[in-house]
Amino acid sequence: MNDVEELKSYVGVHARGQRIARYQEVLDRIRTDGSGPGSWVHEWVAAGQQLERRGRHLEASRHYLMARFPFVDGPDRKDALDRAAASFERWSAGREVSRLEVDVDGGRVGLWQSGLSPVDRRPLLLVMGGIVTVKEQWAPVLPVFRRMGMAAVALEMPGTGENPLRYGPESWRMLSGVLDALQGRADVANTYALTLSFSGHLALRCAVDDPRIRGVVTAGAPVADFFTDRAWQRALPRVTVDALAHMAATDPGEVLDSLAGCALTDAQLSGLDIPVRYISSLRDEIIPPGDVARLRAHLRDLEVVEYDDVHGAPDHAVENQLWCARSLLRMRGVRSLRGAVIGGLWRARRSRARLAGRR
Repeated sequence: MNDVEELKSYVGVHARGQRIARYQEVLDRIRTDGSGPGSWVHEWVAAGQQLERRGRHLEASRHYLMARFPFVDGPDRKDALDRAAASFERWSAGREVSRLEVDVDGGRVGLWQSGLSPVDRRPLLLVMGGIVTVKEQWAPVLPVFRRMGMAAVALEMPGTGENPLRYGPESWRMLSGVLDALQGRADVANTYALTLSFSGHLALRCAVDDPRIRGVVTAGAPVADFFTDRAWQRALPRVTVDALAHMAATDPGEVLDSLAGCALTDAQLSGLDIPVRYISSLRDEIIPPGDVARLRAHLRDLEVVEYDDVHGAPDHAVENQLWCARSLLRMRGVRSLRGAVIGGLWRARRSRARLAGRR
């Protein structure tokens, strides 16, 4: 059973990122990770059902996703995940987002897409979150990237959500498999990755061997030290270790040893000639500072924006979104009014944050 207080401390960044209004009211009603009133799943599902009855399917889906947080560990959270997918599908009807399934590494991987076409093959954007976020959390923004001239797909890390694959040192191959599957419906030779947290590591590792990855935008991605620094690992939050163990289908006491082979080498990083844009949190409790230092030492084309914040920079969500969009346009060489507006908005938000004493 999960530690409810720990879940409450980490779910905030996801709730704010999903623009869940009054999420604290739901958290205040939660006392246990068991079943029935007052439990984590029950209270989030009940809030989602109220929204669903009012026809607010996207908001309902977001509440159901919080109910299955941090991962499916039994029938209650599986039901919540199913509810989230069903509500999101109802919301997506008639919009510029549709579901797609592709065969990758012997598994059937579900995606949400916007802009794929066998006729108008656009540069491809992979959108993916970390170890506790599912594709429905990112899919609503896909049409934004479509309007920026890209085809975009939202997917999940192996072992997360409904992705049936297992997480391990070779998981980066999943991204190459997705590109293979989308060949003919996008310009996969020009693929960019907006891959946050642990999926940022997958994108960097994939780019080492797959030249179709032309740029990576990430935030709080592990690189090497996370996977090898035993002293750092001993202080990791329990929810992080448990989620990794779930994804890898192994015991929490063994999972970090099993992932040691994920560490990127200095030679691999030095060999990357693509632009990498990285959001770093100075108080990150999950990613060790040595990982960002390693990127600075070895990558040829790196930009880092730093925030005095915890993992995921929850207090800088809007700034992060603007910076990511700005970075994608700039690394693609796009010069447009839209890009100028996004850049201006980011600089304005950044300046206001500094004046308010938030780095």
